[in-house]
Amino acid sequence: MGSVTQASLLLHKQLRDLMKNPVDGFSAGLVDDSNIFEWSVTIIGPPDTLYDGGYFNAVMSFPSNYPNSPPTVRFTSDVWHPNVYPDGRVCLTILHAPEDDPNGYELASERWTPVHTVESIVLSIISMLSSPNDESPANVEAAKEWRERRDDFKKKVSRCVKRSQEML
Repeated sequence: MGSVTQASLLLHKQLRDLMKNPVDGFSAGLVDDSNIFEWSVTIIGPPDTLYDGGYFNAVMSFPSNYPNSPPTVRFTSDVWHPNVYPDGRVCLTILHAPEDDPNGYELASERWTPVHTVESIVLSIISMLSSPNDESPANVEAAKEWRERRDDFKKKVSRCVKRSQEML
């Protein structure tokens, strides 16, 4: 039970810090006030990127042993991106458990460490939106389109941005 208490104390602190000192580019809160382990996050599409002007909603789910294990992040808004699975899950190196990558793409040092915070995770996702990694894609079709048919890719992202604005 101790690790759950430790995790919830840390998450309460990170939420308080974000409320006191909001960070440009996103907002965060709880999905349900009774559950500190499920956060609702809105990421604003970074300026001067294809996602500019979009409001993308996601849910961050934290394990009971946070910060020793990473949360999962899943977009609930449509996001067309090489590093977002078709079901919305975000594929980001820092969200992978801190062991060696069985596929050899990532170094253990690039993966999850307990020093990451909600802020550093969301800032990494914003950075990911700005510069997709098509080397080890979560969405192979989006990565292929990003590489080979950039205009088609841009049109799909533009539709996602428009849909996100209509949901406001």
